[in-house]
Amino acid sequence: MSEKNKSLEALRKEIDGRDSFRPTVSPAVIKRLPRYFRYLRELIRMGKSRVSSAELSKMMNVTASQIRQDLNCFGGFGQQGYGYNVNYLYTKICEILGVGYGFRVAVIGAGNLGSALVRSDMFEKRGVDVVAMFDTKPSVIGKKIGNVPVYSVDVLEEKLREFAVDIVILTLPKEYAVETASRLVHTDVGGIWNFTGKELELGDCGIVVENVHIGDSLMTLCYEVAKSMNEKQTGDK
Repeated sequence: MSEKNKSLEALRKEIDGRDSFRPTVSPAVIKRLPRYFRYLRELIRMGKSRVSSAELSKMMNVTASQIRQDLNCFGGFGQQGYGYNVNYLYTKICEILGVGYGFRVAVIGAGNLGSALVRSDMFEKRGVDVVAMFDTKPSVIGKKIGNVPVYSVDVLEEKLREFAVDIVILTLPKEYAVETASRLVHTDVGGIWNFTGKELELGDCGIVVENVHIGDSLMTLCYEVAKSMNEKQTGDK
């Protein structure tokens, strides 16, 4: 095991042994945790030292009861009559979400989407380091996008091991998704953020997959807009 992997494993054991360990909780609660992360970070920027569940409720459009239930899944973190210490709660949410793990990321597909993701600051804000990109086009191989070097997919496995990559982001064409994912099975990659539009399931291989369907989100929005328009037309009659 590399020195980086040894230190990462030690950090994971340390965090998992704290009172913010990861019990089995519902997917709905897990999906709300990044929202707590964002809103608490905003409160810190505002200089707020404490916040009540009622105040968080107004910000997040989630009931105060739901907020208390969510946080109680991990120990609560609040005090009756006081609310929550913002910095303490933010630290605990970061631990639960693995922000302090120092995850390393590689992006496969240096097209428009992959390039836009690499140039964004969301990785740095979440303690994630993008260390490499991969593509098949000679025009981008050997160059840098942002500060991230682009390598040929021919050396994919070699570079993933060299950089001790934990998470791979797939932004390549849909037809190459399964083939590429199968190559990751034989590496130490622990997770895939999949933007290809092809549903991937690799749980049996020990790799966690988050399938992102941007088109689904667009169609959900279209439905809501159409519904709103129909309601307005009905109301005007």
